[in-house]
Amino acid sequence: MELLTVYATFENPEQARAISKTVVGERLAACANIFQPHASIYWWDGEVQSATECAALFKTTEKSFEALKTRIAELHSYECPCIVAWEIEEGHKPYLDWIAKETVS
Repeated sequence: MELLTVYATFENPEQARAISKTVVGERLAACANIFQPHASIYWWDGEVQSATECAALFKTTEKSFEALKTRIAELHSYECPCIVAWEIEEGHKPYLDWIAKETVS
């Protein structure tokens, strides 16, 4: 089973916590780590924009990724939320087993 780390950004810590609680509660991810607000600079609407955002890392399975991505997007306030994933190639086996066990695939 392939495991993924999913990175997503949110408007504020409250939104990050609410969406994280929902998707972990629905077992689309085994856990979420929420990071302190940070500065984001990006191109949007034809110009450079800046905002304070909050990021989260979700640990999930490849099979659950589409459902997780869809659910985050449904609950998100952004028109085009950042939701990207990369494969976990190596890690502490008991932790990786836990992710697989706690995520509904």
